[in-house]
Amino acid sequence: MAQPDLIGIVVRDMSASLRFYRLLGLDIPPDSDTEPHVEVVLPGGFRIAWDSLEMMKEIYPDWIEPSGQRMTLAFKCESPVAVDALVNRMVQSGYPTHKEPWDAFWGQRYAVVVDPDGNLVDLFARL
Repeated sequence: MAQPDLIGIVVRDMSASLRFYRLLGLDIPPDSDTEPHVEVVLPGGFRIAWDSLEMMKEIYPDWIEPSGQRMTLAFKCESPVAVDALVNRMVQSGYPTHKEPWDAFWGQRYAVVVDPDGNLVDLFARL
């Protein structure tokens, strides 16, 4: 069976996108903001990568920028208080929320923020 190994995010502005994901706690090298491809290895070996729109169009000349949400990233926080604090930090840094923190019926504190490319990013913790 194939193993999930990497999720790639196509970005319009590498520096703006990496700033957002650094606020979420990802350890992204500071000198990577001008690179066309950046990736980090998370604990457990899974990778997240960012590819510039220009690079994607070089690789796939017929690539069309999608519209709408087809999937989201979800980041687990250590506590409900941590969810609220992270959302506040994201908002103070200029990033909008899609959905303010709430206690979800499935037993989690949940919130949704929006990255610079319009991707929805979920933040959650067990209640």
